[in-house]
Amino acid sequence: MLDLLTLTLNGERPSPRAGRNAFMHWQWLDDGILEITPLQATTRAVVISAGIHGNETAPVEILNALVSELLAGNLPLLPRLLVVYGNPTALRADKRYLRCDLNRLFGGRWQQYEDCMEARRAWRLEQAMETFWQAGNSDEVRWHLDLHTAIRGSWYTRFGVMPMRETPWPEDFLHWLAAAGLEALVFHRAPGGTFTHYSSRHFGAASCTLELGKALPFGNNDLSQFAATHQALRAILTGGSLPGAGEPPRRYRVSQQLTRQTDEFRLHMSRETLNFTAFPQGTLLAEDGEKRYYVQQAREYVMFPNPDVALGQRAGLMLVEDNAHNQALR
Repeated sequence: MLDLLTLTLNGERPSPRAGRNAFMHWQWLDDGILEITPLQATTRAVVISAGIHGNETAPVEILNALVSELLAGNLPLLPRLLVVYGNPTALRADKRYLRCDLNRLFGGRWQQYEDCMEARRAWRLEQAMETFWQAGNSDEVRWHLDLHTAIRGSWYTRFGVMPMRETPWPEDFLHWLAAAGLEALVFHRAPGGTFTHYSSRHFGAASCTLELGKALPFGNNDLSQFAATHQALRAILTGGSLPGAGEPPRRYRVSQQLTRQTDEFRLHMSRETLNFTAFPQGTLLAEDGEKRYYVQQAREYVMFPNPDVALGQRAGLMLVEDNAHNQALR
């Protein structure tokens, strides 16, 4: 039986490169890219990606377990499915990336970087996604779930990051995110180079970056923390029942971005600072030469603080609560 993760980690190609069972047929497209198509007609198309950062292994393990069940014929398949292990070279090296952050290169931004493995991979993933959705009907429901883990610990073990979107989010998509065990949702208000912004902006997909725990090596993940996520992923693939949703996720929106522009950049928080740590108004967050970043609202929360990013890259995001939504939860 085809084991996509083993093949990907070994840098091998399957032989044959296509096959079928009682429910579906599959085709290996490229290193870490697999398309699975149900035998019956469908109105849904789903892309599930993991391993865009090579040291984020828990989502890869979760996804591979589901893919293995599908390929073994143990599960039916409802939607057309594109499975993506984003950065195979970094996965093999157990590194976040080798030359540049793949999740900053989408939407054609790879053209602005040197010719490196990640730039070429971003182009290949864009191509694979475009081909996949062009093969379906124009009225297909399109979802993209990009599974990650965070570099740092977090006050929320599971949270989602939503790309900027000009139209309302589908209610069934938001309901699925709650059922998947996400405790918080963060809404971007500006475009970016992420895989989910690319799928949302260019193809109208309902897209979310799911952050599941903290980055750990293969075999060291406590996957029981993500049982609801695993069950929810299984449900959208098979048409099964969703897990019972707990408390609706708290909502936040991005208020400002901390950008490292020079080698003088200093982030004024410890490396142990958790995602969603709160800071009061007036706190000096970072400085970069003469540039100062302060908390501007009454309270802001930090997400993804990382002073070691490349010049011109995001060194952290500051968030504010969606008070109207969160107060309605009480």
